[in-house]
Amino acid sequence: MRKLLTALTLICSFSLLTIGSAAFGGESLPADIVQLQHDWAKANYHTPAKAQEEAFKALAERARQITEQHANAPEAMIWEAIILSGYAKAKGGIGALKQAEKARDLLLAAEKANPQALQGSAYTTLGSLHYKVPGWPLGFGDKKKARAYLEKALEINPNGIDPNYFYADFLNERGEYEKALQYYEKALAAPARPGREDADAGRRQEIEAGMEQARKKL
Repeated sequence: MRKLLTALTLICSFSLLTIGSAAFGGESLPADIVQLQHDWAKANYHTPAKAQEEAFKALAERARQITEQHANAPEAMIWEAIILSGYAKAKGGIGALKQAEKARDLLLAAEKANPQALQGSAYTTLGSLHYKVPGWPLGFGDKKKARAYLEKALEINPNGIDPNYFYADFLNERGEYEKALQYYEKALAAPARPGREDADAGRRQEIEAGMEQARKKL
């Protein structure tokens, strides 16, 4: 049991994904999904750690309702999955893995519906889950799948802050420090996302922290 709980605490290291204002059926995202983006940033970057579990729990329930209201649109499913990952981070333990599995299943459904949704963000999030979640027999983590998903995300959105950051973070964790720095730098140079200033600011702090860690390893 101690080994299981220790491994599951890896989920608490999720650097959760935030997505830009991508298309929803060729138009801007609906207001309720846009609000989820901002509430995610508030819960993730501006809520004390001890209050995050309740914040993400409430946000996850609202995200579920929004996904249903939008008839399981892939954009809504992706954001529900992101928020479930936040809930997993805050909750920890065995319950964290359960939330991560729900997130994975939503992302696979979103990929099947439209792999291009939110500039391929289902692939970025799947990649992140697969390298952060413990592998078999404790969880579904798989480093090979993680690399493949993250590289697919970069094919779709080569200049985005998130796919570059998460690929850099994956490489950093794998000990590929020089290559990781290249992608951190690309993430830091990514275009600003209008209306996502809150998320961009938090992500850039994570990028800079990752760069510092990688440089120390060289």
